[in-house]
Parts: sequence; structure tokens; C-alpha cells
Amino acid sequence: MSKKKFNKVKEKRNTKEKGGLFSSLLGLLNSMEGKAYSAQQIAKKLQVKKKALMDELYDMLDALVAEGRIEQLSNGTYKSAKATKSITGIVDHVNPRFAYIVTGEEDQKDVYVQNRDLGGAMHGDTVKVQLLGKKNGASPEGKVVELIKRSRNRFVGKMEISKSYGFVVPDFKKVYQDFFIYSENLNGAKANDKVLIEVTKWADGDKNPEAKVIEILGKTGENNAEIHSIMAEFELPFRFPENVLRESEKISEGITADEVKKRRDFRKVLTFTIDPEDAKDFDDAISFHRLENGHYEIGVHIADVTHYVKPGNVLDDDAFDRATSVYLVDRTVPMLPERLSNALCSLRPNEDKLTFAAIFEMDDKGKIYSEWFGRTIIHSAHRFTYEQAQEVIESGKGTFAEELKILNQLHHILRKERFKKGAVNFETSEVKFKLDAQGKPLMVIPKIRKDAHKLIEEFMLLANRAVATYIFKMKKGEDKNTFVYRTHDFPNPQKVEDFALFAKQFGHKLNVEESAVSKSLNKLMDEIEGKPEQNVLQSLAVRAMAKAKYTTDAKGHFGLAFEHYTHFTSPIRRYPDMMVHRLLQHYLDGGKSVNKKEFEEKCIHSSEREKRAADAERASIKYKQVEFMSMAEDKAFDGIITGVTDFGIFVEMVETKCEGMVRMADMKDDFYEFDEKNYRAIGRRRKKVYRLGDKVVVRIKKTDVDRRMIDLTFDVSI
Repeated sequence: MSKKKFNKVKEKRNTKEKGGLFSSLLGLLNSMEGKAYSAQQIAKKLQVKKKALMDELYDMLDALVAEGRIEQLSNGTYKSAKATKSITGIVDHVNPRFAYIVTGEEDQKDVYVQNRDLGGAMHGDTVKVQLLGKKNGASPEGKVVELIKRSRNRFVGKMEISKSYGFVVPDFKKVYQDFFIYSENLNGAKANDKVLIEVTKWADGDKNPEAKVIEILGKTGENNAEIHSIMAEFELPFRFPENVLRESEKISEGITADEVKKRRDFRKVLTFTIDPEDAKDFDDAISFHRLENGHYEIGVHIADVTHYVKPGNVLDDDAFDRATSVYLVDRTVPMLPERLSNALCSLRPNEDKLTFAAIFEMDDKGKIYSEWFGRTIIHSAHRFTYEQAQEVIESGKGTFAEELKILNQLHHILRKERFKKGAVNFETSEVKFKLDAQGKPLMVIPKIRKDAHKLIEEFMLLANRAVATYIFKMKKGEDKNTFVYRTHDFPNPQKVEDFALFAKQFGHKLNVEESAVSKSLNKLMDEIEGKPEQNVLQSLAVRAMAKAKYTTDAKGHFGLAFEHYTHFTSPIRRYPDMMVHRLLQHYLDGGKSVNKKEFEEKCIHSSEREKRAADAERASIKYKQVEFMSMAEDKAFDGIITGVTDFGIFVEMVETKCEGMVRMADMKDDFYEFDEKNYRAIGRRRKKVYRLGDKVVVRIKKTDVDRRMIDLTFDVSI
């Protein structure tokens, strides 16, 4: 080949290489939106080694900057000039290394953000995140560019003291930064105190936020301090303000003759209550009367709280703010001061009490002939515990045995009819604790629901449904009276399909067709009764469902298979029930429809408070579970795998219903890889598989009561 021809070929090849380099360079920077690279990093990624091409690369970078197609940053790195997509979401700080930004949008995957890119944002904060590309081809990766809203500025934790300052180590599971406390902000706190703190200065990057001590809750490990810590964690009040207590003391106990005249008098009708053994706030009572035509008149009488608590006073304002009583593992934090909840309003036996009632005329087949709603006065003849009522039902002997027998038969009819119409049987396995005087757990006891529980439940459901239906049908056409409903939407089809795949791992089938879901779920619940996987599948089935909520829109209740439903039966412990009582009386008196927007806002607040209270209850149970298991370290337990993640395997211990985690880092026999699609972890060398639903034996490695966590190890000796 001649020299001239050789140079021509070489020039052609160089031109081709340069053209390929240009497109590769632009493609690289455009594909990695938001990320910046130095020229050397770009050369390495594009495998540019020839000096001539390196010179050309610099020229191309300068030209692209001049054209505005890429940007050169102050540190000399380059990035695409394309508008970088950003989204808004809430931080889920999974572990100290990274977080996910949860958008809540069905078509947007959660965004992976490394800890260093969180910009000081904490778990629960609302942020704007800039998308940077894909992480391992799965979740998009991003960087926080704006902190829109802090989720909280108060935290609870354990105080650690040095000579001139303190640190608070937070109890909250997903907060991984300690809080710096200047000595002047300790406010008497000492080492090992459990304290409530308020942030005074947020920090960026690796710095610690600064805070001051607001309240000393007690010593770490003391039961009261830990329970108050849980209430503070979920920002729930655990004391009543003095002005609220004073207002409750002003209320007169007496029932005037004029008040009695306004009500239907049931004081001579057989009436009783059935409640838990340790209950003090008796919300509801049942009256029973045989009519001359052979039918039964059955009354569901509910404490008339709104007779005592008037709209707009401090009692009502405080009750609205709380919205619900909180049932913790060792105590009840009531919505109303005890003078109301345990005395004036509580339907105690052998006392005249003011009530709001739903009265039904029924035959022995459960057919309802008439119903009446209004204010009543009762005199309860007896207070049953669930255990006492159950004994009478089973033996057929004892106080009001005949009446309880009839009510039990009717409850079975009502219940059967409900399930026939598509109600879902969510009988979740729950536990309670036997505690000593200091609140230390001595024993884990499974809660068992028998006919006495279901009898009361069924008549409360009947009253709630009847009140909602009555108000809905009061006005014809589209212009309905504004009311507070309890609704439960049909579950998200994708969540149902995910649960079906989950159940399949245990060998169970679920029909995911919309018309068949409820019956198929009930069949599955029957199949798993008494099996090791019962608890995990019941819990996951509940999670797959939509969340019930309060709203002014009458959308129906999927889980109960009711077209209309409300909460009427527990005004001592739920503010929505107080709203329902007021609205029902308002409409019975011929009042006009109230402001829908105002009541919808109250519904949203009540739903949010309800969720917080439920989360606090679960946290208190978890606290006692961890405390109980801390006394059994290194003991072997039979368990079932309830979850598999890329950082560990969750196991529920069958005996105690406690859940802990075997960390991947502690599985030393192999390097395990996470197979997300099939809910399993596979050993790279030995191919040992841990999959969802597997029965395993575990030992307690470590417990952390402050964070309510149990670390487990697999027992490989068995």
C-alpha cells in the first residue's frame, strides 16, 4: 500500500473514531442526568487511550460547553445540560447507608438515595429529589436537592453526658443521627435519662442537629419512661391540661326530671353490658324485651357523651385534637378525662345513665321489622366480663342465660348473612401480656375471641350500619345530608396480586378476580387456621387491603360488605362517634345539611390520629415482646420466615409471635444473594435457599429494647 493511500485510510479511520467518540460522549452524559464527571473519568468510561483521541476529547468537551449542550462545573467536571427530572416524596430511611424516597405514585418507583446525598433530611421528611439514573438497573437513584418539610422537630432518646455537653441517642428506629445538646440546654437531664428534646438547629451533611431537653421522662428501661417515650414518638398527648381537667369537674352528675322527659325510658327494661375484664369505660349496653307479637325488641344503647361535652368548649377541643383513646400494652390513655370516661358517661351497673340508642324489632330469624333512633335513659342490671358471658352461653346457666342464648343465636344469623354478602373474615392473631406490678412481662398470652366477643361486635355493627343507612336515605336524590361515614375501599388489584403470589409460596391459592376476592380470602383464612403461617398471612392480607377511613363520602365498606357504615357505638373513645351523635340528633330534629368541607377536614384529622394511635399500640406491644425475649437470649425457638430483604431475613417465633431479623452479615456459612422476585436468599457457593414460609430454628443473638429490635441467628446445629 502506498504511503498516500495508507494516510488516506488512516485519516478515514480517525474520522470514524472521532465520530464514534462524539456520539458516545454525548450519550454518556445524557444517560447519566445530573451526574458530573472529570475528563479523565469520561475517558476511562469511553475507553479512550490514544493521545490524539484524548486531545480530541478535550476539544469536543469545550465545543459542547460552548454550544450549551453540556455544562462545566466549578470543580472542572462536566454534566449534561438537559433539564434534570426531579420528583417530590417522603424519606423512608431504611438503614444508615441509604434511604428510599417514596412518591406514592403508582407509575413512579421509589428513588434510592445514598446517605451522603440526603442533604440532612431525616425519616418522614418531605423532599425534592433529583434523579441521577438507575441503580443496578432497578430503582432510580437520586439526590435530595430541596428539603420541603420536616416531619417533626421533637424526638425521644437516651441521654449521654460528657464534661461540657450531651448527646441524645434517638429511640426512633429510622433516625440514625445523634442530637448534640449544649450544657445550658440539658435542663437537669443526667446520663441514662429518657428525654424529650426539641431541635434548635438542623445541620447539613455529617454534622449533628442541635437540640434542647424539653422533658425528662424517667430513667431508660423504666416502664413508665418507655411508654411515655412511645407516646412522644407518635406525638400523642399522655396528660390532660389543667384547664381540661377543671372543666370536667364542673359538670353536674345529676339527671333532671326535665332531661328524663326528653328521652325514652328503658330503666325498667332488662339491660346489661359485656366488656373486657379490665375495662372501666363502658361505651355500650344491650337491652332485651319480648314483645306480645313474639318478636324481640333489642336496644343498642351508647353512652351519651355529647350531652356532657358541648361543641367549642375546652373538653371538646381537646377530645377533637386527640380524636381517639390510645390502648397501650399496659394502660389506656383516654380521649376524655376519667371523670367522663370512667364515671359520668360509663354505663356502670345499678346506675341511671343517659344514652343514645338504636332500637330494633326483630324475629327469631333475624329479620328486622322496625328501627328507632334517639336518646334514652337506662339502668344496667348487670356488668358481664367477656369470660363470664361466655361461660353463661356455653353452660346455658347463670344470670340472663335465656336472653344471652337468644342474642347469641341472632348474632350467628347476622354474622352468617354478612359473610354470605361478601364480608371478609379478618381474624388476626393477637397477643397480650401478663405483667408484674412494675410492668415487666411475665408471659405472652394469645388473645382468643369467642361467641361473647362476636355477639357484642355483631350488634354494634348492626347499629352502625342502621344509623348510616338511615341518614343516607333520609333525603332523596343526589343532595344528601352531610354525614361522617366509615368507609373501606376495594383493595388495589396489584396489592391483591402481590399477596396472592406471597400466599402461593406457602402453597395456598387466591382468586384475584374482583367478584371473587372476598370469598376466596375467607376460604384461604379457613385453610390456614392453626397452621404456622396463619399469623403472617393474616397480617399480610390486612396490609394488602385498603385502609378504612372516615369521610363524608358514602362509598361503602368492602371488608364488612355494607353499602353504608359509620361509627356510632364508641363515643367515649372515638371523636368521630361524637360527631355522628351530634349530626344524627341534628337531622332527627329537622336540621339542614351541615358544611361538608368542614366535616371532611375533621374526618381527615380523625383518620390520621387513628393511625398514629394504632402505630403506638403496635410499638408498645413490640416493646414488651423485645423486653420479654431479652430474658431468653441464646435460647432456641421454632420460627417461620416472614420476610426476605437484601439486608436480612425476618423470622416470627411461633411460640411468642415475636418477630426478629437474621442479618445477612451474620450468615457466615456462605455469601447470600437476594432473589426479590421469588422472596428468597440463595447461598452463592453451597446454594442453600431460605425462602418465605420456610420453617427454621433461630436463637436470640441480641435485643435492643430502646429501638425495639431483636437480632437472631439461624441455629445450624439442628
